[in-house]
Amino acid sequence: MAGLGRGFNTLWAATIVSNIGDGIAAAAAPLLVASVTDDPVLVGLAVFVQQLPWVLFSLVSGVFVDRLDRRWLIVVVNVLRGLVVGVLALAVWQDMATIPVIYAAGFLLGTCETLSDNASGTLIPMIVKSADLPRANARMQTAFFAVNQFAAPPLGAALFVMATALPFGINAVTFVLAAVLFSTLRGVRRATPAERRSVRADIGEGLRWLWNHSTLRMLTVVLFLMNITYMAGFSILVLYSRDRLGLNEYGYGLLITAYAVGALTGAMIAPRLQRRFSDSLLLRAGLVVETLTHVGLALAGTVWVAGPVLIVFGVHCSILGAVSVTLRQRTVPDQLRGRVQSVYMMFAVGGFALGSLVGGLIARWIGITGPFWVSAVVMAVLMGVAWRPFGQLLFSSGADRGEDGHDGRRDSQAPVAR
Repeated sequence: MAGLGRGFNTLWAATIVSNIGDGIAAAAAPLLVASVTDDPVLVGLAVFVQQLPWVLFSLVSGVFVDRLDRRWLIVVVNVLRGLVVGVLALAVWQDMATIPVIYAAGFLLGTCETLSDNASGTLIPMIVKSADLPRANARMQTAFFAVNQFAAPPLGAALFVMATALPFGINAVTFVLAAVLFSTLRGVRRATPAERRSVRADIGEGLRWLWNHSTLRMLTVVLFLMNITYMAGFSILVLYSRDRLGLNEYGYGLLITAYAVGALTGAMIAPRLQRRFSDSLLLRAGLVVETLTHVGLALAGTVWVAGPVLIVFGVHCSILGAVSVTLRQRTVPDQLRGRVQSVYMMFAVGGFALGSLVGGLIARWIGITGPFWVSAVVMAVLMGVAWRPFGQLLFSSGADRGEDGHDGRRDSQAPVAR
């Protein structure tokens, strides 16, 4: 961590702690839903209700991120998230975790995430110099994928088998620990306070800024559509792994880990690829990989095929994330960063929400591989539409480049929203 400062080290540590709990719950939550119902629509809706708040509240959350102290906002919200997950753990322990209870917890967590994720997404450029953003983002991505996607999910699946309430209890504790670490964060430069106006006026300013920036506007629309196709298949991955690949709970955790292996690899090589190849080439390659991923998963009948496909897909997601995140960080003014981030996240996670909503319906209609076939067709069409703009429109002007002269780089979170 040398060279990035104490503030970044604290942020990095807090992120690791929260990602341990999130990664454990990421594997346990689908298993919990699948233990209550076999209906793919209800399984997909469990994902949808947690992402719905991004569509409903993200823009308002962005206003408060720009108005309030972002560090303390994250502290308070993490404590609230710990309380919500703690109540869910108690419900699971008491055998009271019905579908409505799970949905309610997911919706509350999603609402909290609109504040915490929008706020945390603005912190790195506040404590790290512009020239160091690619390195800082690479380290954050590496930590995220190593912990949240690689190490924690198999642990979450194992803990779920041991005691169904245990992974959720651990998740609640990590939220509180992360809040404590965030409270010690120093070196955050406060945004220049803007003239206080109505919430509606502040939202409009963020919307107009993003709409008038051709690069971010194009990337936002394309990623919105890509995320719909992505989540259509991945929202029912827990059923796909069981019914199509014949995997148990441990196998499902390892399947998620396969994606994490690729994502971790991608996070480590992304800065080097960005220095060597143009953003246009990387974005076009991403369109191809995303399309072929859906085809590969639709055809896969064993984990020995699905696993490598997910590894390659993970590499692609990290590279796409690297291009998008740093571009936003370098381009958006600090006083607008929360609001513009909220618009971007509304579309990005809104795509996840719509995908999770339709994925279960498609699976019920034409079978468990149906969402992947439909997504492959949609992605093939999107690739044809976006191919030329990605080659000629994006990053074509000096105005779309970082202040230090380098190309702007790139989100799920989300997991990192892509």
